[in-house]
Amino acid sequence: MSGPPHDGPASDPRIRLAVALRGVIDHTVAAVLEDADVVEAAEAVEAVEARLVDRAGPGKRVRLPPDATRPPQEFFPTSPVMGIINPVAPPVHLEVVDGVDGGFAEIRATVNLGYPYEGPPTCVHGGVIAAIFDEVLGAANMVAGHPAMTGTLTVRYRKPTPLRTDLRLEARCLGRDGRKIRTWAAMYHGDLMTAEAEGIFVEVRPDRFVTIAEGNVDATDQAMLEAMRAEAARPGAASDVPGFPSD
Repeated sequence: MSGPPHDGPASDPRIRLAVALRGVIDHTVAAVLEDADVVEAAEAVEAVEARLVDRAGPGKRVRLPPDATRPPQEFFPTSPVMGIINPVAPPVHLEVVDGVDGGFAEIRATVNLGYPYEGPPTCVHGGVIAAIFDEVLGAANMVAGHPAMTGTLTVRYRKPTPLRTDLRLEARCLGRDGRKIRTWAAMYHGDLMTAEAEGIFVEVRPDRFVTIAEGNVDATDQAMLEAMRAEAARPGAASDVPGFPSD
């Protein structure tokens, strides 16, 4: 295989590792365990981590940019919210209900949040809810053809959201005004809306993304930065962003 490895399809073996690690995290937070069992588990995890460090190649695995042509669950494969290869993600599962249609789109999502995401006793942490909204709103913008960065996110917490039960979300892109995109989402426990959110997102041209990345990049991210520069330099890249002239 030529070139560095990158965020792959659903067959990526990291998905299996992420699933196993989610179970470890959940038991670390909430399981009733004897101290001796915890010590034994810690030693085993430390040994696995040392083995991975010893076998890891140089640099950082390349992160592909979000891509609405891939299955929705793979829009953000390393995300801490819906990333299928990120063990800290619950993860949130996405489905496109209504594709691009006159600039509007709808995303539906499901998630079951365990004890690692607890805020008030038996309830989901409000910051976790906000992060989920931010991600789902962004996905709705992607399938509407308007990928953008969050400008403002307003969350209304209507009812406590329970842990360890199936939750569903609906999100849709409402429209745009120049570079600004308005998006709405709600979270439900059964038929009860527990929270809703409104976001204003701002489209950013590819060359601006490169400038942002250049200010943050370290030696491990050089391959990703070069890929971003190539995309920004592609003829017509700026005109791919609605509202921006190509000249």
